[in-house]
Amino acid sequence: MQLAGKRIVVTGGNRGIGAAVVKAFVEQGAQVINLDLAESAMVEGQGGGWARTRVCDISQRESVDSAFAWANEQLQGLDVLVHAAGIAPNARADAITLDDWESVFAVNARGTFLTNRAAYELLKSTGGRIINFASAAGVLGQPGKAHYAASKGAVLAWTRTVAREWGPLGITVNAIAPAMWTPMYEATRASMSAEQLQQHDAYMAGQVPIGGRLGEPARDLAPVLVFLAGDGSRFVTGQTLMIDGGMLMLS
Repeated sequence: MQLAGKRIVVTGGNRGIGAAVVKAFVEQGAQVINLDLAESAMVEGQGGGWARTRVCDISQRESVDSAFAWANEQLQGLDVLVHAAGIAPNARADAITLDDWESVFAVNARGTFLTNRAAYELLKSTGGRIINFASAAGVLGQPGKAHYAASKGAVLAWTRTVAREWGPLGITVNAIAPAMWTPMYEATRASMSAEQLQQHDAYMAGQVPIGGRLGEPARDLAPVLVFLAGDGSRFVTGQTLMIDGGMLMLS
């Protein structure tokens, strides 16, 4: 029970990576409020862990502020924010409309700002953890997702900056860049022809030193988030942790 008694807010915890993280936190004894666009069933685990969902649009200030106020009432404080919610539409740079650009930034960049600031208000007197989801696209760029890559670059710059500003208050702020096999990735694979899928899998085999494919969220990602949310990560801040099997190695 590495997170026994920890009070945690997770955004985007209904499916995929977010759901795996919520499940792991509950199993480790944490009390979790999941903020998502739709309701989901309450989750209970051994050792007093549980998760409840609150509908929230992270791109809207009123929705975020109301959700965090409710979470504070339910949890009686806050120890950790894991901001996993985001969108990643496909479009080549010359086809992105202004509305496309602004909708991606509203969720990925503005959503990071709003949720982090709301968490800061609850953490500034006690300290705690903020863990933002970034992407290798924010470091290297990603053809076909220029607006997504740009928004994640903003998340990385924000994370490093507030890690410096909020560190003296005992608030650590880190970003993770995961490469996981998710329902969204399954849908991408399903859209490929047999030839495209063969080429893609051959490419991934050469890009991922560990296993030659994307990781499994419950096995490969959730344990890292448990560590980052716990007391053992007290001296880790301002970092981008690539949980990707070695696809992107930063020095």
